[in-house]
Amino acid sequence: MESPELAHLELLAEVDTLVAQLDRWSSDAPDWHTAQTCGALVNRLSQRVHSLRIRLESPLVVATLGGTGTGKSSLINALVGSDVAPVGRQRPTTLRPRLICRPDLTPQMLGIDPSSVELVQCDSPALGELVLLDCPDPDTTEETDSPGTNLARLRGLLPHCDVLLVATTQQKYRSARVADELFSAASGARLVFVQTHADTDDDIREDWRQVLQDRYSVGRIFLVDSPAALADAQAGLQPRGEFGELVELLTRQLVGAAGNRIRRANFLDLLGDTLEACSRRIDAALPAVQRLGVEIEDQRARLASRLAAEMRSELLASRRQWESRLVGRITSHWGFSPFAVLLRLFQGLGGLIFGAVIVRARTPAQMALLGAMEGARAWRRRKKRLAAETGVSRVATGCWEESELHSAAVILDGYAAEADVPREGSTAARITAESAEASAAFVERAGVELEDVIGKVAAKHTGWFTRWRYELLLCGMLGFLLYRLGRNFFYDFLFTETSQQPFGLEVYLSSGFWFLAWCGLLLWAFTSRLRRGLRQQVNELAQGWNTAASAAGIFRTLEEECRRVDNFRHQLARLRRTVADLRHRLALPDDRLGHRMDQ
Repeated sequence: MESPELAHLELLAEVDTLVAQLDRWSSDAPDWHTAQTCGALVNRLSQRVHSLRIRLESPLVVATLGGTGTGKSSLINALVGSDVAPVGRQRPTTLRPRLICRPDLTPQMLGIDPSSVELVQCDSPALGELVLLDCPDPDTTEETDSPGTNLARLRGLLPHCDVLLVATTQQKYRSARVADELFSAASGARLVFVQTHADTDDDIREDWRQVLQDRYSVGRIFLVDSPAALADAQAGLQPRGEFGELVELLTRQLVGAAGNRIRRANFLDLLGDTLEACSRRIDAALPAVQRLGVEIEDQRARLASRLAAEMRSELLASRRQWESRLVGRITSHWGFSPFAVLLRLFQGLGGLIFGAVIVRARTPAQMALLGAMEGARAWRRRKKRLAAETGVSRVATGCWEESELHSAAVILDGYAAEADVPREGSTAARITAESAEASAAFVERAGVELEDVIGKVAAKHTGWFTRWRYELLLCGMLGFLLYRLGRNFFYDFLFTETSQQPFGLEVYLSSGFWFLAWCGLLLWAFTSRLRRGLRQQVNELAQGWNTAASAAGIFRTLEEECRRVDNFRHQLARLRRTVADLRHRLALPDDRLGHRMDQ
């Protein structure tokens, strides 16, 4: 069995945990009007929690609520057993809230402003664990919004109440004004429904239950005769009938640990109602933020499409440089096999021609001229290589024109204003700065992806089947020519009886021509295949770049605001699930108490 002290400590721990979670949630609220409003609601709830903590050591506060002439004061007198509140049936008698408690209690000990109530101290056994609050009539003719009125005091006191005794009669149970005040006051309080005037009125409890059941879990409805109960108490008799059951519920069943459980349940109900109100506000304002997020993605996709097209054109325009790097990667992997040597010769063809020409140079002037030509050629080659390597950076940083960014800024600023989020991220200066950062990030990613592409294409064309196919074709042609020429010279000319004459120079020249042609054909077939593979990979890269992710980083500030709103909403959903779980696990077992249902 759980001890009251342990239950009390658990209650404190649960309250502290929930308050800490609420404080973290409200402190993380984005600079969004709806979130700030929710933060204000949570702050008001924190004040209510402070009042709850003050009253954890105090008796249960039970207040009466009902229309004019419903016998609230008579019910208070009957519960106390003496005339502590004036009564009247035809006009409002309780003009100021009256707090009835034992002599050692004060309003300050309950967290109540002493100036807002009339204090009545009475040494009654019924007040040992209870404090009764005789409230003014909600259907008063006072201006409801005027500060300092009794109705305003009533609304200020109800948050301090743990249980509401809702009193009605045959004539008053359908009062719309009382129903509105009850619905507002029932958030964070347990309800006990009482039909008074049992001596004169018909039993309307079933009809009243039908009126209440759409908005409340009604519980038990007591039918009492307050004047008769007061007479019994003054005569020293024990409470009888349903009034005795009501007294037993209030003075025995709802005290001690049960009182703490009621406060805990009330707090969870109030917390649930507050979070539900926040959820409704967020859900109403969220579509505008979502439209802003969708527009951010649309603008990014448009800019990314432009970037992908420019990048594809640049890569295809400088594909010879990338092909040269690809061939270099392949030859370094193959080493010095015959076809690899042919590829190296193909790459260094310009250098070979220059070497042959410089051997024919005879004068210093010719040497200087050839040196200048080779220097210019090397400079152009280096320039092309650097241009190919920096083409990605040049395209990425220059593909978005200022007019495009300005147009995006104007569009997003309109959506940001509609969503009521900070508009600093939609200024042209901020978007221009973010576009430069996004370009730099894209250049880094694209460089890595291009290196991966070269590696994939090189790996695809360095397999043993591809390599040995070209090696065999080259070596086969070379072997055939050498066999044909060697046979003619070493066998047909030297050893046969017919002594055929060796081939003349024209045969060697034609053989060399056809060998070179064969080499050129193999080179063309191999490089064409490389070119097709490289073009295919470039097209796939460009297709992958044609997404909003390629422009990630631009509109980052606005996106962060949208993300904070979304995180704020998800945290609220988690809080609501936690509260719902606690309310389910810590539900009060006494089905005689009523409460307001979730709307």
